[in-house]
Amino acid sequence: MKIALVGYGKMGHMIETAAVKRGNQVVVTCDPFAPDATVKSGDPAELASKIIESGAEGIIEFTHPDSVMNNIKAFIPTNIPLVVGTTGWLGNLEQVSKDVAAAGSNLFYAANYSVGVNLFYRVVAEAAKLISAYDEYDVATWEAHHNQKADSPSGTALEIARQVMANFPSKTEIVTDAFYSRPQKNQLHVSSTRVGSVPGTHTVFFDSPADTIELTHTARSREGFALGAVVACEWLFNGLKDGKLAKGNVYTMNDIFG
Repeated sequence: MKIALVGYGKMGHMIETAAVKRGNQVVVTCDPFAPDATVKSGDPAELASKIIESGAEGIIEFTHPDSVMNNIKAFIPTNIPLVVGTTGWLGNLEQVSKDVAAAGSNLFYAANYSVGVNLFYRVVAEAAKLISAYDEYDVATWEAHHNQKADSPSGTALEIARQVMANFPSKTEIVTDAFYSRPQKNQLHVSSTRVGSVPGTHTVFFDSPADTIELTHTARSREGFALGAVVACEWLFNGLKDGKLAKGNVYTMNDIFG
């Protein structure tokens, strides 16, 4: 398939490599700061026009939380299947879903495109369900990423927190700030560290007076995220082409994994 890349930094180049290895063609790259991008603009309307002109059959967007919503709004009307890898915009998901439905377009998003991370979500959910039956256990999460990451906590950390809360009834509130007083029993602490070149580490702690159970996912590189984004774009394009997926819908990794 023909793919447009919006965001052509390190991740964009990794996505291009993964896409080409799988037999796809990258027809346009867009980034106002990348000297080798074919379109050096950050204007969403201009990007949408250039993407249409390129003949792209799918868009993969990995940019910045400050620009992602404007990009989404501009790309939805193109009716080109859109895969969004940027995090930090899910507070607008309800409106975005309405816009996608109204346009008869399609959008795919994920907090993390790694296959291993998406399996980790399911492991965490099952563990939380099992351990929540024992009142002596408390739970918290922690994540670490490289010092160039723009958002904190990561979208993956927040999705892990949602998986915990859905299966650990005593936790009803996510807290991402530091505690300056004793935490309440219903509060789930999600803490973050930004340092060096860490691709991504996420840990869930189940702690009791007697012991601690830790579940950890550690990414070795960001290549797994790039591959997952390409797989998602192929899945969306092929599903629409085959009629297995309907226009006007928003999809996630849950739809791929079942």
